Amino acid sequence: MKEEIKIGIIGGAGYTGGELIRLLLNHPGAIISFIHSRSNAGKAVYTIHQDLLGDTELKFTNELNSEIDVLFLCLGHGESTKFLTENNISDHIKIIDLANDFRLAKFSKFGKRNFVYGLPELNRQKIKSAKNVANPGCFATTLQLGLLPLAKAGLLKDIYTTGITGSTGAGQSMTQTSHFSWRSNNIQAYKTLNHQHLGEIGESLLQLQPKKNIDLNFVPWRGDFTRGIFISSTMYCDLSLEEIFILFNKYYNNHPFTHVSKEPIFLKQVVNTNKAMIQIEKAGSKLVVHSITDNLLKGASGQAVQNMNLMFGLDETTGLKLKANYF
Repeated sequence: MKEEIKIGIIGGAGYTGGELIRLLLNHPGAIISFIHSRSNAGKAVYTIHQDLLGDTELKFTNELNSEIDVLFLCLGHGESTKFLTENNISDHIKIIDLANDFRLAKFSKFGKRNFVYGLPELNRQKIKSAKNVANPGCFATTLQLGLLPLAKAGLLKDIYTTGITGSTGAGQSMTQTSHFSWRSNNIQAYKTLNHQHLGEIGESLLQLQPKKNIDLNFVPWRGDFTRGIFISSTMYCDLSLEEIFILFNKYYNNHPFTHVSKEPIFLKQVVNTNKAMIQIEKAGSKLVVHSITDNLLKGASGQAVQNMNLMFGLDETTGLKLKANYF
């Protein structure tokens, strides 16, 4: 176990970079060595993440420092590959990538580096020994956590899923559909049955249920709120509700951030935390599994810190015991 983890962050000006900085500034075993941002080099971090005024005097830099233990890549999708191609990162530095560049098995090898898919509830032991981790997507995390116990029991076949996400899931760059005037009092389905996270979800489910054909039909929605994801997955299941609860509680018994509820769940329970909550309902032979997370924490930066903790031999909850933004 390393007592002090020296950290570099690439792409520290965006939503995931900002959340990562907030977490690591309050992490008892972490020291932020540098925060890289070409467009903001020389500026104080608190001029971009203005809530950090008084918390840090760190400045953004466009220089890289090899005297670190782990490098977080908080870049846009496709940009991590470009960054690693253009920069010679020392082999001793571990990498946690928050983009989708290395999540799929066919893209998990980059040069001498092999990336482990970083969903602790699926790959905890592999993450502990990993030198490089591909952090899962936010929709992928939330959806998978609602299905993993059923996959392990070999019960998945035809799944019909809807999920709604807040505006921060679209990133910090302004687009028409992330603008307040568009989002306010509005909702929209997008990427119907063709979301980019389907590939990683499929690989994870087949890891637990390799001999069954799984047909996942996913319709994501843009919602009129800033953060959080709410997923509902419907399927046929012959098990009783109590049998399903036993299945889920057994699977998540040793996973500190995922909790199963018999009461209705709602986003304010998880916003500003690294928690995932799951609710199970049944009507006749139809089973509905609801799952919720904060897309910027358990769906991104919080899970990245959870993975860092596992990679460096720390308790995985270190620095992540956060209070929900309940009111």
